Amino acid sequence: MGKPGKKAQKTIQPVELLESIEAFCRECLMAETTFGREAVNDGKFVGRLRDGARIRGATLEKVEAYMARSTAQQNKPLVIGSRSRKSSKVTGEDDTGKAAAGTEARFFDSRQKYLLFVNTCNEKAVVAKQVGLEIEHLYPRPPALRIFDAGIGDGTVLSHVLRDLHCRYPTMPFYAAAKEVSLEDVRLALQKMPDRFFEHPAMVVIITNMNYSEAPWFTPKSSAAAGAMVWREVALAGSTSHEFELQIEEQNQFLSDNWGTHASEKTGNPLYDRPAVLVLYREDYRFLLDDVIPQRGAQRADYDLVISSQSYRLRASTEFKANHVLAPLARSLAPGGRLLGIHSHGNDPGSEIIRKVWGADANPFTTSRRNILAQAKLALGREARNFKFNAYSEKRSVFRYDMHTLPTEINPGIGTSTLYAAWNAAIYVAQVEQQRLSEALADPAYLEATKEILEKYNSLWFNDESYVITRNKM
Repeated sequence: MGKPGKKAQKTIQPVELLESIEAFCRECLMAETTFGREAVNDGKFVGRLRDGARIRGATLEKVEAYMARSTAQQNKPLVIGSRSRKSSKVTGEDDTGKAAAGTEARFFDSRQKYLLFVNTCNEKAVVAKQVGLEIEHLYPRPPALRIFDAGIGDGTVLSHVLRDLHCRYPTMPFYAAAKEVSLEDVRLALQKMPDRFFEHPAMVVIITNMNYSEAPWFTPKSSAAAGAMVWREVALAGSTSHEFELQIEEQNQFLSDNWGTHASEKTGNPLYDRPAVLVLYREDYRFLLDDVIPQRGAQRADYDLVISSQSYRLRASTEFKANHVLAPLARSLAPGGRLLGIHSHGNDPGSEIIRKVWGADANPFTTSRRNILAQAKLALGREARNFKFNAYSEKRSVFRYDMHTLPTEINPGIGTSTLYAAWNAAIYVAQVEQQRLSEALADPAYLEATKEILEKYNSLWFNDESYVITRNKM
């Protein structure tokens, strides 16, 4: 029994409190440093909590009171220690974003920022070279070499990889599957395929808008979604890339009708309206590809290579990244198959710009490849014994890509377009949320910070890091 009149201490497990804070920050578009300052006047509070710091009862009460007040103002339910506040729709995309209901779309859905980044930086070409390092270790089996791109984007990485594969295996049939929820990205990716069909005719390309736990198998988990699924198979006639281009462009109406999305009430992320699959192959190779062309309702994964490049949000929890992205993708591997994961690493001039504008604590690069591999083992459970988890050395894993600039473009004098391109690349890679971005744009100091870093290095580059999960051979 406690002493009379003394209030009993309320206790909570640190991991539960941390999960609640992470969920709160995701839904409220708030940086963890901002949360710490506003809740307990300590910008490093969440970091210390993540490192195992002990929390006093008085501090806990302040944190709970702050979240309760903020939640009440936004009219949202709050459950301490709960990982989820509201269930997502059964047909929806995995929750990899941060936006809460009623907010604008997540940062990565800004097409202007995305297109400026991919056209001013060479990340995709460098990522494709990193994929090439893994191709050397593949052991494909009949009837085809099977690859899955877990987020095809504009198709640049996959098209590079297909060229590399053709160089190594010029006559082997390819089964190239990909996931992408963005209609615009699917169109851009398909524009790169006519030349691939011309050079490598023994190929099937399949694109779907399903989520990570469904896409490798082209099988929706929900029976309602399965009943609404649209499956389109297109046999391309002719023998020239021009003929293939015209027929692929004819699929734009199908894409417009069936690649629709709606915003998640939970995160603001785009969710598919109905699951869709588009299958493309050359008509004159149908006989050869008979055992390769997928059939609706009879799908298998068994991929020799899975590419998971930037497949999750930086600020998503490590547990979420492993459970909802890496574990399903690992399960889709064939014996001997390899999953190459890539995410932003930081420790580069781009991250220096972010720190100059938002302070030393503004670091979104908090999940290392070793941490995520450890969490992937936990997510796979007893199945983990069937896999190898390779973080590689720093020399092999960490690689650099650059923003394109002319030799004389930075010094002396930096043009406005170069400054804006560099700033856009830095905030895009760091996935800066719109609320913080709007506040920074009110002060021209962000351009001064960008200029200072460009002059310091006479260029701008970023670091990614990779890791590999391999299924054991039978």
